[in-house]
Amino acid sequence: MVTSSPSEGEEKEGPVIRDKRRIDPETGEVRVPAAESPAPEAPADGGAGKTAKTDKTDEEVSALQEQLAERIADLQRLKAEYDNYRRRVERDRVAVREQALGQVLSELLPVLDDIGRARDHDELTGGFKSVAESLEAVTGKLGLVRYGEKGEPFDPNVHEALMHSLSADVTETSVVDVLQPGYRIGERILRAARVAVADPDPDAGEDKPADEPADDGE
Repeated sequence: MVTSSPSEGEEKEGPVIRDKRRIDPETGEVRVPAAESPAPEAPADGGAGKTAKTDKTDEEVSALQEQLAERIADLQRLKAEYDNYRRRVERDRVAVREQALGQVLSELLPVLDDIGRARDHDELTGGFKSVAESLEAVTGKLGLVRYGEKGEPFDPNVHEALMHSLSADVTETSVVDVLQPGYRIGERILRAARVAVADPDPDAGEDKPADEPADDGE
């Protein structure tokens, strides 16, 4: 019986053994499966991806700068409104103070008038003089100012004209006599000065005609 044997050129078929170990026993390194090969690295020159990222960064910077400018404008507007409010409050506070103080001092004006008349008639003597001077000093510290003098220009805003005349001694409408002094606190007039005024005399500068010489006859 002849037993056929495989030819020398044929390879013997046998079981196929696949090594699925993740650690290479010879090198000790982790094996990377063919299906899990690492993704290719991005090109070193940046390419289109780097350009897109740069454009996005520029847009974000521009948006932040615009928001910053808006916030600065809001702060400036808020500061201006606060400054106006503070000035308005201070102005109202001063006005209320002057109004309240003016009401009190207005009640003292008749007393100050009596003191002035007594001084004009040399009757301000003794203890009355000390009290009068103390009262005038206190009202002066509170801001009360007396005004109205002979010779000053007439101002209808602060003067009340009770008498009117013409005079060759003035070149403009002027106060020639003070009948009752005026008082004010700051810009607030408590009482206008009552005065007599005079306007320039339009006939004062005209030359009178000279006397004609007598006719001796011939």
